[in-house]
Amino acid sequence: MRHLVLAVVLSLAAVPVPAQGVREYRVLATSKTSTMEKEMNAAAEAGYVYSAVMGGETAFGGTEAVVVMQKNPTPSAMAYTLLATSKTSTMQKEMEAAADLGFEYVGQTVFSSMFGGDEVVVIMQRDANATARHQYLLVATRKTSTLQKELDEAGGAGYSVVGMTVSKTAMGGAELVAIARRDR
Repeated sequence: MRHLVLAVVLSLAAVPVPAQGVREYRVLATSKTSTMEKEMNAAAEAGYVYSAVMGGETAFGGTEAVVVMQKNPTPSAMAYTLLATSKTSTMQKEMEAAADLGFEYVGQTVFSSMFGGDEVVVIMQRDANATARHQYLLVATRKTSTLQKELDEAGGAGYSVVGMTVSKTAMGGAELVAIARRDR
């Protein structure tokens, strides 16, 4: 009887895990946003899609942006653009220009630049099969009460918040930076 139980346990151990449970990841880390954009687009060509981002100090890399990309089970033609600036008005313009080209917001972080201060880094993704287009609004302020007021106004105009960071920018000092979008 003991041999039968052992044989059943061993045969169950040989059963393969279904493919839907398997996940493949690619971790990208660099101190330059231009390099990160190139690496993300190379990963996209290999079938990976954006999953998460964080900027900060890493053990061996110093100050880096770290992006996690996941293998896409249903491959599609993805492209990425990274926008980085310490001026919120510039970021607003760059996001609108990218949206005009079909890019959609997927994530943001804060990243220390070589020029002093921190930059807000926004990652935008374009799926060749997507048809939805959005309009973006960047809200930046030092006070949470002002953020409340401005987000209420944005919500009244149909915008939904999709991301937020706290950044010490070169122009505005410590700021809450919220990004909102609405359908065009």
